[in-house]
Amino acid sequence: MTVVFDYGAGNLRSVANTLESIATPFRIVSDAPGLAAASRIILPGVGHYGQLLRSLDRLDVRSAMCERIAAGVPFLGICLGLQALFEDSEEASERGLAIYPGRVLRFPADARVPQMGWNRLDLRGAPSLLRGIGANPYVYFANSYYVPEATAGDRAAALCSYAGQSFCAALESGNVFGVQFHPEKSGPLGQRIVRNFLDWMPC
Repeated sequence: MTVVFDYGAGNLRSVANTLESIATPFRIVSDAPGLAAASRIILPGVGHYGQLLRSLDRLDVRSAMCERIAAGVPFLGICLGLQALFEDSEEASERGLAIYPGRVLRFPADARVPQMGWNRLDLRGAPSLLRGIGANPYVYFANSYYVPEATAGDRAAALCSYAGQSFCAALESGNVFGVQFHPEKSGPLGQRIVRNFLDWMPC
């Protein structure tokens, strides 16, 4: 069963609406047993990096989430859900899930933040997550912080540029996927991306 993790904030209803629109059975969970029963995990997120990580610790699910990812359960992090995969962020002192090394950075002080609205993806190779969405598609962003291109490295499935910074807009590495943009706010193209995640199977 696909589960959407509820940490007490975020764009939960929008993600649920997207799953309902593509007729996908799912459950909303907020504890370790719910994660243990998951065949796929979606971690949505809007708001503050520190709030997300404190909530995971308050719910005592940090270890369970990392263990399920390590066990090969397909995982999709949306916005903060992508950023949480890294070690830490300039936004808060809380340590991330540290699935990957590196730090999440803030856009430059003179940039208009958050980046709010549509921006274009630069796909890298032929990522499974972004299959069938065309070349250089536009998707919807709402972010003040980003994973630098160099930090994502060859895990970057797509890049984007804002305020002179090239950053990881989508990540794909084995069973782990992440998007800095909001597929649930990106119309039919966003629905296709979510469907690609649900259809993904390990080789």
